[in-house]
Amino acid sequence: MRNTERYPVKGRNSLYQVYDTVPFWKVVKNFIAIQIARYTPFLPVKNWLYRTFLRMKVGEGTAFALMVMPDIMFPERITVGNNCVIGYNTTILAHEYLIKEYRLGDVIVGDEVMIGANSTILPGVTIGNGAIVSAGTLVHKNVPAGSFVGGNPMQVIYTKEERSKREIENS
Repeated sequence: MRNTERYPVKGRNSLYQVYDTVPFWKVVKNFIAIQIARYTPFLPVKNWLYRTFLRMKVGEGTAFALMVMPDIMFPERITVGNNCVIGYNTTILAHEYLIKEYRLGDVIVGDEVMIGANSTILPGVTIGNGAIVSAGTLVHKNVPAGSFVGGNPMQVIYTKEERSKREIENS
């Protein structure tokens, strides 16, 4: 289950009221920093941009591939651990704007996590240490540590124990 905070709105849909929930100039600053980071091939520069301008918590040795899209409204709610790989064109959301409400939730990615290309991580999700997320996965719930998950909807393909057993058999 995802851990999100819910905020009801009245009148027009919550996205139409976006600048009542997040300052316009914060979105502009975040947009510029994210666009620079999406295209730069220099991994330490990306991490610096994310830490400095977006206030994301990014661990040592973590690599964000080209075109990764962190949340533009609430990037400070994203934590990525040490030595992770975030695959090409992955989207990490810390917000959801719906018709009658918006939701916010922290995204926590543990250490040594591999997230495959074109994945989407929804708000309020925790991905445990050592987990692997297959390419193209919609991460809509927590991912147990060490597991291998994939698909849409996301399913556990191998638990940590099953993965360890397979690695021993294949070595």
